Amino acid sequence: MQIILLEKVGKLGNLGDVVNVKQGYARNFLIPGKMARRATPSAIKEFEDRRAELEKAAEAKLSAAQALGEQMAGKTVRIAQKAGVDGRLFGSVTNADVAEALTKMGSVVVKAQVRLPNGPLKTVGEHPVSVSPHTDVVVEVTVHVVPLVD
Repeated sequence: MQIILLEKVGKLGNLGDVVNVKQGYARNFLIPGKMARRATPSAIKEFEDRRAELEKAAEAKLSAAQALGEQMAGKTVRIAQKAGVDGRLFGSVTNADVAEALTKMGSVVVKAQVRLPNGPLKTVGEHPVSVSPHTDVVVEVTVHVVPLVD
C-alpha cells in the first residue's frame, strides 16, 4: 500500500515521503496515529498545500523533544524493588517503571519512549537506559535499582 508520511517515522522515511508499506501496518498503526495517509493524487495535492504548516509542526515537536532531552541528559533515576540477598530482584524493573519514575521527577515520558537494551532490569545496581522522546533525540539515563527495605 502506498502512503504519504505526515511526520518522520523511524526506519521508514521523513515528512512528505511516499513509501510502500504492508496494508496492516498502514491501516492499524500509521493511519490511525495520524502519521500517514493513503497516497492518492488528491491526498498528495492536499499535502503539498499544507506542507509548510506540517513542517512547522514537526519542527516544534523536535524542539520540544530536544528541550526534554537536555533536561533529562545525565540524570539518575532511583527505583526501589524487593530483592533477594544475592542482588536479584523479585520481578523486574520494566520500561513502564522507568517512565513512571522519570515522570515523577518532572520529565513527561511514556513507556514507549524508554528503551531497555537488554530487556527488563533484574538485578540491583546501576543500569544505562536510553530514552527517545523523538526519533532524532536519544538520551542516556542511569537507572539505579536499590533493594526495598521494609
